[in-house]
Amino acid sequence: MKYIDSFKEGMRISDVYLCKNKQVQLTKSGKEYFSLLLQDKTGTVDGKVWEPASPGISDFDVMDYVALDAEITMFNHSLQLNVKRIRKAREGEYVPADYLPVSSHDIESMYSQFLEKIDSVKNPYLHKLLVLLFVEDKDFAKRFKASSAAKNIHHSFMGGLLEHTLSVCTLCEFFCTRYPLINHDLLITAALCHDIGKTAELSPFPENDYTDEGQLLGHIVIGNQIIRDKFLLIDGFPKKLFHELSHCILSHHGELEYGSPKKPALLEAFALNLADNTDAKLQTVSEIMKAAGSNSDWLGYNRMLETNLRRTDKI
Repeated sequence: MKYIDSFKEGMRISDVYLCKNKQVQLTKSGKEYFSLLLQDKTGTVDGKVWEPASPGISDFDVMDYVALDAEITMFNHSLQLNVKRIRKAREGEYVPADYLPVSSHDIESMYSQFLEKIDSVKNPYLHKLLVLLFVEDKDFAKRFKASSAAKNIHHSFMGGLLEHTLSVCTLCEFFCTRYPLINHDLLITAALCHDIGKTAELSPFPENDYTDEGQLLGHIVIGNQIIRDKFLLIDGFPKKLFHELSHCILSHHGELEYGSPKKPALLEAFALNLADNTDAKLQTVSEIMKAAGSNSDWLGYNRMLETNLRRTDKI
C-alpha cells in the first residue's frame, strides 16, 4: 500500500483509502466537482474529482473505503490528489487497521507513564479521584487510551489524547520546579483531567467526529461533569479543593472566546492554560511541517495560526 505520508508531487497512485468527507463544490466558473478528504493511518489528503459524472462517484459515501487512480499534485503548498478513476472498494481489497491513524508512541507504554504521574499526586482526595477515574473505571480508561485529542487540528489519532495529556502534564511538572507557589498536586491532577471530556465529545475511530453531546456541551463542560461525578463518590472530599480543580478544568482554554466558561483566576489555572496551549500549538505546527513533506519553501498563510509558516534548515 502507498501510504499518504510517502506521497510526493508527480507520483501516480492506484490504491484504497478511507473517505472521511465528500462534498459537491463549485469552481469559479460555476462548474460542479467533488471534493474528498481521504485517510489512511499516516494522515489525510484532499482529493478532487473534476468530472462529477465520473463512473463510481455516486456509488460510495462518507466512511466508505474507495479504490482510486490519481495523480499527486501541489496546490497552495499542500499535496492534493487529482482523481482520475474512483469506485467503492470491495471487501478483501483493504485491511481496516491500515486506515486508523495511531500515535507513533506505544499506547501501553504511555499509559504506564500516565500511571506514574498519578502516583506523584500525594493528596489523598485528588489521588483517589484519579484512581477512580483512570484505574478502577476500566471502560473509561479504555476509551481514554483510544481517543484522539481533536477532530483534525492536533493529535487527531488514536492515543492522541493520552499523548497530549502526558505532554501537558510534563510541562506542568516543569512549572512546579520553577514556581514554588504552585500547588503541585492540584496542577498535576488538573493536567491529567483537563481534556477527559473529549472521550465523549468525539466519536470513536474511524469516524472521530463530533457527537451530539460534544456539539451541545463541549469537552470542557463534559469533563467537569465527569470530575463532579467522581467527587461525589469520595467521602470528605473538601469542597474548596474540588472547586479549585473544577476551576482549572473550566478555564484551561484561557479566554471566553476560546470556549472556557471562566478565565483563569488561580496560579495553577494559568499554568495549565499555558501548558495546554503550548503543546497544542507546537504539535499543530509540527503536523503541518510533516504534511508538507520535503517542501522547504513558505507553506502559505494558516488561518488558525494566523501566520505564514516555513521549515528551518537542519544544521
